[in-house]
Order: sequence, then C-alpha cells, then structure tokens
Amino acid sequence: MLQRQFAAAALAATLAAAGAARADTPSTPSTPADFTPKHAGLFLVNVRVTDVIPQDGQAIYEANGTDTTLRTRITDSVIPSLGFSYFLTDNIAVDLIAGTSNHSISAVNATTDVLVHRTWVLPPTLSLQYHFLPKSRFSPYLGVGANYMWFYGTQDLNGFRVKLPGAFGGSLEAGADYAVSRHVSLNLDLKKIFWTGTASINGGAYYSKVNLDPWVPSLGAGWRF
Repeated sequence: MLQRQFAAAALAATLAAAGAARADTPSTPSTPADFTPKHAGLFLVNVRVTDVIPQDGQAIYEANGTDTTLRTRITDSVIPSLGFSYFLTDNIAVDLIAGTSNHSISAVNATTDVLVHRTWVLPPTLSLQYHFLPKSRFSPYLGVGANYMWFYGTQDLNGFRVKLPGAFGGSLEAGADYAVSRHVSLNLDLKKIFWTGTASINGGAYYSKVNLDPWVPSLGAGWRF
C-alpha cells in the first residue's frame, strides 16, 4: 500500500513540475554548451531500476460464478530495465521499454494463505511522448502508449494449475530528464499500465478476473546519441 501511495505521489509531483517548468521557463531558452538538448533525430537510451507494483485483491470464483471468498495476492518485483527513445521532432518522441519481472501469486482469505503460481512477465510498452522544454537542462514529459503482457517460465504450485493468457493493454506515463553533462542525463519515470485478463484455474473449475494495472516507477540514467 505504501508503494502504491508513493507511486501516486510521484506522478502528482512530476505533473506539477512539468506545469511549473512550462509556465516559468521562456519558450526559447538559450542552449548551454555543456549538454546536448533534445532535438529531432536524437536517440536516447535510459538504464533504470524499476519497481513493478501490480494490483491484487481480485476475487476467485467457482465455474458457476460462486465467490470462493479467496482473493489474489501478487508480489511486487524490482528489476533492471532499458528505455529507448527516438525524437521525431524536438518535442515528440517514440519510446520503447524492455524489462522482465517475476511475480508470485497466492490465494488468501481469513483462514487460507496458499501459494498457487509463479510467473515471469515480459511487458514491452511502446509510448508516444511529448517533451516539454527540450532545450532546457530539466525537461519533463508525458506519454501515452500500448503494451502486451506475455507470461512465460510459469510454475504451478501446491496442486493448482493456473493459465493466464497474454493480451494487449494501454499505458499512461509521466517523467522528467535532467542533463548533467553533454551526453548523460538523470531520469525519473512513472507509468501506469492498464491490463485485464481472465485466469483459468484447475482447467476452468475456478477463475479470476485479473486487473493487474501495475504502477511502474523507475529511476536511472540516460545517454544521448
């Protein structure tokens, strides 16, 4: 819960910083000689530490729709990730993130806490970003995109068989870059990914509507080419 509150607070802070910077900075700032401003044709690679924080608490039902009173619990996963951005204009970039996370899924209620499944998730996300203040050292951005959740390397546990098919979802993004030298910048990024699927349990004897909808905060450094 504290991680989700932190993610929400970070998003609000990033949006506020973007608005304040846009309002207070001249539209045509001078370009310092000690860093490379964002511009059309720029290629930016970010290396980050990322926390994938899925939503849990989804109900588990019998095949006929009866609520079992069990709910899902899904662990977070801290991973390394890469981001690749290419600037179509000074302000507009396409961005692809790559990283894979590992999660454990349990079925829980007041009297039960049983581990049922582990899985790796590969969720490549492609976004279209708008970068405010591309000529400034501090440059916030917003983005919207799409992703695909691919589950692999799965492991069923304690007599349960869980099948969760991959599917497409959407994403929103807010972040900021701060240039510290000609080619190197610091990056703070926060994504909200929207994804819903249906988990089939024990060959359809049970099921759960899974709204993962993870918060994905990241912190790292970038290199400008």
